[in-house]
Amino acid sequence: MDNKEIISQFRLMASLMELHEENQFKIRGYTGAVFNLEKVDRPIATMTADEIGALDGIGKSMAANIHQLLEKGTFDALEELRAATPAGVVEMLSIKGIGPKKIRLIWKELEIESLDALQKACEEGRVASVKGFGEKTQQTILDGLKYRKANVGKLHFSEAEIAANQLVDALKKELGQKVPASFVGPLRRLLEVIDTLELLVGSLNNEAIIKAVEKSGLGEISLQESGPYSIRGHMNEPYITFHIRLCDEKHFTEKLLLYTAAPLHLNQTLAEGAILRDKLTERAFASEEEAYKHAGLAYIAPELREGSFEIALAQENKLPKLVEMSDLKGILHNHSTYSDGKNTLKEMATYCKELGYEYLGISDHSRSAFYASGLEANRVKDQQVEIDELNKEMAPFRIFKGIESDILPDGSLDYETEVLASFDFIVASVHSVLNMDLQKATTRLLKAIKNPFTTMLGHPTGRLLLERKGYPIDHKTVIDACAEEGVIIEINAHPWRLDLDWRWVHYAIEKGVMLSINPDAHETEGYHDMRYGLLVGRKGGLTKEMTFNALSTAEVAAHFEKRKKRAAEMVKYQQAER
Repeated sequence: MDNKEIISQFRLMASLMELHEENQFKIRGYTGAVFNLEKVDRPIATMTADEIGALDGIGKSMAANIHQLLEKGTFDALEELRAATPAGVVEMLSIKGIGPKKIRLIWKELEIESLDALQKACEEGRVASVKGFGEKTQQTILDGLKYRKANVGKLHFSEAEIAANQLVDALKKELGQKVPASFVGPLRRLLEVIDTLELLVGSLNNEAIIKAVEKSGLGEISLQESGPYSIRGHMNEPYITFHIRLCDEKHFTEKLLLYTAAPLHLNQTLAEGAILRDKLTERAFASEEEAYKHAGLAYIAPELREGSFEIALAQENKLPKLVEMSDLKGILHNHSTYSDGKNTLKEMATYCKELGYEYLGISDHSRSAFYASGLEANRVKDQQVEIDELNKEMAPFRIFKGIESDILPDGSLDYETEVLASFDFIVASVHSVLNMDLQKATTRLLKAIKNPFTTMLGHPTGRLLLERKGYPIDHKTVIDACAEEGVIIEINAHPWRLDLDWRWVHYAIEKGVMLSINPDAHETEGYHDMRYGLLVGRKGGLTKEMTFNALSTAEVAAHFEKRKKRAAEMVKYQQAER
């Protein structure tokens, strides 16, 4: 059991205790333990009993619970509460927008013990009648239930990729390393959410492929269909369907082209009137590059094959040279133990340097994010003093002084002017009041974008893929405003966010808006999420030239200094006007 699983069980314990109205002091003990365990930077499973007991905020009883978790996957106190709680009520704890106290009211007053019964009660208007709920909360619950249902059996790309790689490895082990096998469909096009693992194998050995799937180690496998050219089924760990297509090796490239691209891409009409699908399958090609050349097109990378802007550019040989990981010079938007990060500022900087980057942008949460230990003004000063010291020690590596300033409900930025002016750069992000309509949410962002201190717009919609929709915004209006004000837009690389959505990347580039691939890292390992942000950028046609953190340290510093000077002049002008 890894650290995340231990923390998840402690979180569940705290929620169940609140659901059963247990002692608040004991509940705080578990929430405090969660907070402290999130900062542990080594596998708890490898620690001795004494080391676990010596962890901050972990007393004897908590340590005993951790030992039970490591031994049998649960602990006695948790199982007692589970036994006293209907399984459907436990499931309700995962619904966004309502907490244990409201779930208790639903359970006890409406006698609802399943998600289906809760959805029916919402649709009938019974939940709104309970004191403390109302129509708005009822609709939030109903939306959450529907969103949850719609996403059952789907995985984030990062998880799906791991499972698919394990399947490919199992297939090659059984069939031989020389047998061609590849992802196809949305997975090969790098879509952010995957509902089916689609694979293509250059073999017609049906029995060997089924054997390989069953030996893959991906948990229980259930085959639903098996034929000479197709094997379908689902796996339980992780829970997702899979579809393996079989073909002879001679036609592997042809099938790879057909099963990778979106229908809209394949059905495009070319300059001479032919359909792309027909040109790509006229004969057996040695490679995908050769097939696209035969169609009169520059080679189109798999992630671009959506049928949007790529065909027209390929016909004119004007496809962009997509940004690569080696182009990225620094990592911006990161958190440390000054707010809710797991690693110290020095640890974050040291690991960033070890990875070969030239600079780090530290941007802990601002004071309004009290739930994330947001920085009060005095803590900002403390951090900036430490940054100055580290910059002397680690030169030429550079740490830029930043903050993730909350965009408040009225669109203003957290902190007074003098505090905002002390930062090198400011990532402006929304973290609260996520239920605004499109007009209000857009107006809120526009005000923040026009603030002279805003350097970058962070995760524009605040979405959490498979957990909650982003708040509705008018993307065109927001991107246009960033273009006018010279504000960079973040591609948040966390695999649960991937926000800015790739579907808007090309529009941003057309408008001249620079994009910054940011991991939003809360620990050193979070830096490795940069790859997922890079993939999002590539899907939208992002180049090195339009990627802000592909700039050198000197170029980034010059940009920040220019923005700071501009902000100071605007503030001075506004004060004079008053």
